[in-house]
Amino acid sequence: MSNQIQFFDEMTGGASQAREPYAPYDAWFQGEDLDDLRNKSAEAEGFFRRTGITFNVYGQTEADERLIPFDVVPRIISGREWTRLTRGIEQRVRAINAFLYDIYHRQEILRAGRVPRELIDANVAFLPQMIGVAPPGGIYTHIVGTDLVRTGEDEFFVLEDNARTPSGVSYMLENRETMLQMFPDLFSRIKVRPVQNYPANLRRSLAACAPNACDGDCTVAVLTPGIHNSAYFEHAFLADQMGVELVEGHDLRVKDGRIAMRTTQGYKAIDVLYRRVDDDFLDPLNFNPDSMLGVPGIMDVYRAGGITIANAPGTGISDDKALYSYMPDIIEFYTGEKALLQNVPTHRCSEPEALKYVLDHLAELVVKEVHGSGGYGMLVGPAASKKELEAFRAKLVANPGNYIAQPTLALSTCPILTKAGLAPRHVDLRPFVLMAPDRITITPGGLTRVALQEGSLVVNSSQGGGTKDTWVLED
Repeated sequence: MSNQIQFFDEMTGGASQAREPYAPYDAWFQGEDLDDLRNKSAEAEGFFRRTGITFNVYGQTEADERLIPFDVVPRIISGREWTRLTRGIEQRVRAINAFLYDIYHRQEILRAGRVPRELIDANVAFLPQMIGVAPPGGIYTHIVGTDLVRTGEDEFFVLEDNARTPSGVSYMLENRETMLQMFPDLFSRIKVRPVQNYPANLRRSLAACAPNACDGDCTVAVLTPGIHNSAYFEHAFLADQMGVELVEGHDLRVKDGRIAMRTTQGYKAIDVLYRRVDDDFLDPLNFNPDSMLGVPGIMDVYRAGGITIANAPGTGISDDKALYSYMPDIIEFYTGEKALLQNVPTHRCSEPEALKYVLDHLAELVVKEVHGSGGYGMLVGPAASKKELEAFRAKLVANPGNYIAQPTLALSTCPILTKAGLAPRHVDLRPFVLMAPDRITITPGGLTRVALQEGSLVVNSSQGGGTKDTWVLED
């Protein structure tokens, strides 16, 4: 990265003293012994190891199961900043839900020419099986993780939307639990808004989306692909925290027009299935016939109103990074308002002029696959070697529609604890949003991911990033 770029330091704002949200923490930190804090870091790692908080790295032959590194210095957001962010997040999630309903029904936004039809029709994430299907309560996006980055005191951007099967909420909860255990005195000095009620809110929100077939108490279950999935810990954790069953496809069957799970008392009908299985593997009769992870016939039961699937099948199209570039239009079309949170300027490589610009400026840009996630399949131009740039150039020329490109943002930094003391590292933030017919609930905080390597802009855990506890202050 060029030495000319100025990064916003969230703790100091570039001044000699801590910014207001960090001032109480800074005063506490100055009185602490660095060796004691480093010992706390080791203690935290032991806690995560005992709890079994790991993730799997695909394509690696060694050390497949890893701990996500945890940094004990919290990221702190003022109540005023959070209020502003939540207004923008809520506006965005409402617009995405309205957009999904529209493209699976009348497609008014396509008729109006605000989004190109080919971006939908040729999209692998668009499910023709969902055309004309109205999910219970009209909710597609039951759980959303919106990735935000900050570039200045009052400058926040949405980096991407995660409405398919957003992950990471278990780390948000365990990070807080760890901090509460290690630094109880801090929480008595600084009023931090709680995140621990997320599982109760999740269950309440899912139950509010029960189908008409539900008669009485709503039965919720979590569908996991199984223990080899990278987020299996989270699936088990959330089922346990909500007090619901964790099931795999082979535990379920169609019975009397419902999806029922095997129990010691026989089969019991499920009203809401929080699925962590991708669309393609959800139903071998409707999608991938080789899938062993899903439930044969579940889509037929869903279309008939016998079950709620969260998130709704077909929701993943809203995560498409080419579609992301149209989000300001989508928000305005469905809400009648300008977007409160800005998009990152995006070049759609499918367009010849944009492709030419990207190829000419490849060393300055971040290039991503439109369906990519986890930091895979992307190029960070300023950090790439000449060989990597040329290899990626060939990919772009061969399949331009598969990519978008964005400027390299001057991501804000937060301090992490190193051997020498505090040192700035780049961060992003994934707040978690729950949507029900009667309310939207945004947990005050979210998952802060941090690039632990000095100068790195890649925060993904699969690419060597870590996490922090995120504090939203009580005003």
